[in-house]
Amino acid sequence: MAAMLGGGGDGGALGGLPIEQWWYEMPPCTRWWTTATVVTGVLVQCQILTPFQLFYSFRAVFNKQQYWRLLSTFVYFGPLSLNLLFHIFFIQRYARMLEESAASLAHFSWLLFYASTTLLCIAPLFNQAFLGTTLSSTLVYIWSRRNPDVRLSFLGLLTFKAPWLPWVLIAFNVVLHGHWPKDELCGIVVGHIWYFFNDIYPSTHNGSRPMDPPQWWIRLFERGALPTPDTDVQAAAINRDVAQPAVPDRAPSFRHAQKPCAKVMSRAHYAPPEFMLTSDTYKP
Repeated sequence: MAAMLGGGGDGGALGGLPIEQWWYEMPPCTRWWTTATVVTGVLVQCQILTPFQLFYSFRAVFNKQQYWRLLSTFVYFGPLSLNLLFHIFFIQRYARMLEESAASLAHFSWLLFYASTTLLCIAPLFNQAFLGTTLSSTLVYIWSRRNPDVRLSFLGLLTFKAPWLPWVLIAFNVVLHGHWPKDELCGIVVGHIWYFFNDIYPSTHNGSRPMDPPQWWIRLFERGALPTPDTDVQAAAINRDVAQPAVPDRAPSFRHAQKPCAKVMSRAHYAPPEFMLTSDTYKP
């Protein structure tokens, strides 16, 4: 499939790595979406689950309290087949590159929350039962607009720039199925709303970014990543204890007592750059 849609960087290529290492190298949201998609396809293939238990229905969710359908509709792309592999390729390639280029995990998860909520609201208007393809189309559209100079090739015959990718996929579906894919069209509309208010609107309205995640959402996802405030204080205290000279039997004069204190201060407060900017705390 990489040869089918070549270009666009190597963010989604397996690169000959073991499957476990490839799985762990994916960012969190893409990793678990891909895993849920594969597991759901296997369970349906083994007839443990049926598509009737997974599709989204407003009446089933809010009248019968079948709330799992709010998530299952985004992870079912069909049983094990070439179509399922095609969608997994798009998830782990374009969703992964979007997540890796996002400002933080909170920003990308907010994008998924916005797109999922919007699609769940408009799905009854278009009688859409499964929204995984629509969500994937939303992410593909956003990635294509943010990478206007990337060149892609389709089947090795057609070469085009990234912004044309969603429309090439729609044309391909029209040729195969003979009708316009409303799920991909809805995904383009939802993706364009996000792209406009997140990438175009701020430059014309004094930097206002209405689609940025709220502060409570950022704290929810990044609480564990924040360093403890007393880390530097504890390190300085340890250095001070180690560098503290032994107290002499005879009390020194004030003139001689100043030198050890200067050494203590220099060791405690003037740490070398290698100590302050380690690879775990500093990323250019």
